[in-house]
Amino acid sequence: MTVARKSKQAVVSEFRCAEILGAARKVFARRGFDGATVEEIAEAAGLAKGTVYLYFPSKREIYLEALRQGISRLTAEMKRNVAAAPAPADKVRAFVETRVRYAEEHRDLVKIYHSEFGNFGAAQVNKECRSLYLEQIRMLEAVLEEAVASGHIRSLRAGAAAFTISEMIRGLILQRLFGWSRESVANDVEFLLEMIWKGLAGCTES
Repeated sequence: MTVARKSKQAVVSEFRCAEILGAARKVFARRGFDGATVEEIAEAAGLAKGTVYLYFPSKREIYLEALRQGISRLTAEMKRNVAAAPAPADKVRAFVETRVRYAEEHRDLVKIYHSEFGNFGAAQVNKECRSLYLEQIRMLEAVLEEAVASGHIRSLRAGAAAFTISEMIRGLILQRLFGWSRESVANDVEFLLEMIWKGLAGCTES
């Protein structure tokens, strides 16, 4: 099967978008959504303001695309790692560790996500961002349902447990972001996993 080659214009467009979004993540992380301006984003990207508007019609569109792209990449990585893990306990570990390590490697994105996502309100964040977040929750929910079915953990409301675990991960990520944890990523992941398994009660490592 012949794979269509991208045109030079498409390649340039992708490169420019990547430049803009990379600069935007840094500016939004430093200034917040309200404080950031398109001028600052353009300057950080080394582009004219008008060039930025050729690719994104507004500051909000830049913000949402930066957020959507980051969540999308995280979700894809989580899916790969969870699918590759053999047993329920390993899958939960993969879910937690992937999210924490991704946050550690993409701190600009984390600052945007945690400081601004809630400020927009559920009605204003675009549907794709919400859908990607819920896809992560459903992924963990399926793992917990598998763990219940195989007798690794007690019977529970898997959906509610998945949301609760997600919030625990978020709390740990914020501790690291604010410098409140001096532990290594590995130590913090182990601590959180211990808390999660104790909360699930009656589980066994396998």
